Order: sequence, then C-alpha cells, then structure tokens
Amino acid sequence: MHGVPEPVLHPISIADLRPTQITVGMREVEEKRRAWREKGDKAATFLGSHMIPVVLGPKRRNYILDHHHLALALHLEGVEHILTSVVEDLSILDKETFWFVLAHKNWMHVYDAAGKRRTHDDIPKSVTGMQDDPFRSLAGELRRAGGYAKDTALYSEFLWADYLRRNIEAKLVVDDFSRALKRAVELSQDRQAQYLPGWCGPLAGA
Repeated sequence: MHGVPEPVLHPISIADLRPTQITVGMREVEEKRRAWREKGDKAATFLGSHMIPVVLGPKRRNYILDHHHLALALHLEGVEHILTSVVEDLSILDKETFWFVLAHKNWMHVYDAAGKRRTHDDIPKSVTGMQDDPFRSLAGELRRAGGYAKDTALYSEFLWADYLRRNIEAKLVVDDFSRALKRAVELSQDRQAQYLPGWCGPLAGA
C-alpha cells in the first residue's frame, strides 16, 4: 500500500512570482521582515519549511495563492528564491479563461487600497507592485490581538479589512494606529461582525 506522496517543491525566483491580489498591508510586511532578520542561523530551516502555494498559469508562470506578505518581505530582504508547491496546473488555459477559473475558485482578490473592486488587469505583475492597504495591516494586527480567530479561507483578512474600513476613518489608521487598533478590537465584538470568518464575539442570546 502506497503512502500519500510528498508534494513536489520547486525553488522559484521571488521576482518571477505573480500576485493574485492588488494590495498588502505594509505594516505586516515590515513585521515579517523584522522576524526574518531575527532568525539568523535558523533562516535556512525556515525557508525549507515554508513554501508558497502557487497555480501554474499561461506560459507556466507561477501565480501566488497565499503568503503574499511573506514573499514580498523576503524579496525586500534580498532573498532571491523560495520553495513553491503547485496546487493546480492551469497552464493550458488562455489568459481570459485562466482568470475566469481563478475568479470562480476564489483564487484572486481584485480590490484596491481604497476597497474598490477592480479587474484582473489591475493585479500587478510582481510582488513589488502591490499597493499598501493600511486596513489590511489593521486587520492583521487585530487578529494577532485576539479580535478574531485565524481562518483557513483565502482572503479572510480582507473581509475584516473591508469591515474596518467602513467603520473607522482612514486618517485614524494612518495617524494613530494604536488607537485605531483599540477601536478595531471594540468593533470585532459587535454583532454586526458575526458574518466575518473567525468572529469571536458574544454568542447569540447571551
């Protein structure tokens, strides 16, 4: 009886990776950069155990499905290659069909830094082209503060970012992040947030 096969890993140039989202939270990227610098001798082990899930698209380009923040952080720290794991090979598809399939699998996020829906044509061609969305940073920090539980669904943090964007002024996030986080924690307990992934608010009827 054969065991479950190990995933096939491919070292890929980070500069060649294609994003499937328009934005990241640069505060989160900077935090991952700091964490990387602190690894020291453990850096190689980290790279060996952290792979980027990708889907192969037209011309066999590697499109990132998760860990966009990590990929950008490592690139900015001078790391040239990272291991990837191919989730699905869609390289036989033409460009339009490829993006159609990604949309229906929820494998892309086409919202800009203002939370406005765009198209796949607005997704940058490299990780360095992604825009900074301060509310994505706030959503990430809110999760680390215990405001909601980590969820395995792709782009769950962006749902929280959208919720926070509609309830907190952008100026507050930019000018006083700590105060914005405190407000975000309060909002995370509100029943109006119960539709969000990982919600940890009061139980209905409590």
